[in-house]
Amino acid sequence: MARIGIIGSGTWGTALALLLTDNGHQLTVWSKLPEEIEYFKEHHENEKLPGVVLPDSVVFTTDLEEAVKDQDLLVLATPSVFSRATAKAMKPFVKEGQIITSVSKGIEESSLKTLSEQIEEELPQAVVTVLSGPSHAEEVGKRIPTSVVVGARSEGVAKKVQDIFMSPVFRVYISPDMTGIELGAALKNVIALAAGIADGIGYGDNTKAALITRGMAEIVRLGIQMGGSPHTFYGLSGMGDLIVTCASLHSRNRRAGILIGQGYTMEEAMNTVNQIVEGVYSAKAALGLAEKYNVSMPIVECVNEVLFNGLDPKSAVGVLMMRDKVAENTLVPWEE
Repeated sequence: MARIGIIGSGTWGTALALLLTDNGHQLTVWSKLPEEIEYFKEHHENEKLPGVVLPDSVVFTTDLEEAVKDQDLLVLATPSVFSRATAKAMKPFVKEGQIITSVSKGIEESSLKTLSEQIEEELPQAVVTVLSGPSHAEEVGKRIPTSVVVGARSEGVAKKVQDIFMSPVFRVYISPDMTGIELGAALKNVIALAAGIADGIGYGDNTKAALITRGMAEIVRLGIQMGGSPHTFYGLSGMGDLIVTCASLHSRNRRAGILIGQGYTMEEAMNTVNQIVEGVYSAKAALGLAEKYNVSMPIVECVNEVLFNGLDPKSAVGVLMMRDKVAENTLVPWEE
């Protein structure tokens, strides 16, 4: 049995708390919001994840020291926009060599850093790992079979985290490619916004398949330039997560995109979804990375124009369709 602190009590943190208690571990769940913790203490569930009931053995607290100190593993599950600030607040309580697994998805707009890079800057004493893949909280909370990948710099650490999370309904693979895992996880949210916008306009499966495929091409181009492996992007944290996020109504990014395609503003769509829409926060960062590494990412560019500059969604599709004619894959040679 491991002692685990879940830092962040959103739907994903709640679903992982259930998984880890099913695995026999001792859980402490932290939230900064007293009203959330009071609700957990009374109902043992998250209002936004009804039916996922946590056992009485789970401790709920607003005391960050209680959630962090002397735990065998810390699971950082706050929304990506709060990852750095939360890590900074944790610093007095994190011991040397303590393992932290980041399970959120995003890129910091100001620095263009991944979540693991932010956490390592704020908590140099910690051993940082990441967990990602096609894993909606709504399904993990119902114990629906799911597969993910854990990234770490050390194989031994990756296997330790794998052992803690692995279960009959939660299969965990390991990988040394933390960069690839995190880029796939963050950038697919931007492509999912585009897929949702297309759905909202009323376009069909052909359009969505094109966005998924060409979106993957953009992610791979950037990822390789940043040192990620192409094999990672065609795995669970890349193609797997991209497919599920573009196709599922569990996806808050797709739902927000649908509303934008129907004429809502970005702010109206986010308010209606009433959850953090990570793709909105990652869109500018993705564009910044494309510019920094001189990588062509036309879908990401158009999503930014729609979100922040008022471009009509139908016009954005027209821009994408009428770009200069190119080969699909320049790595495949012609015979003559």
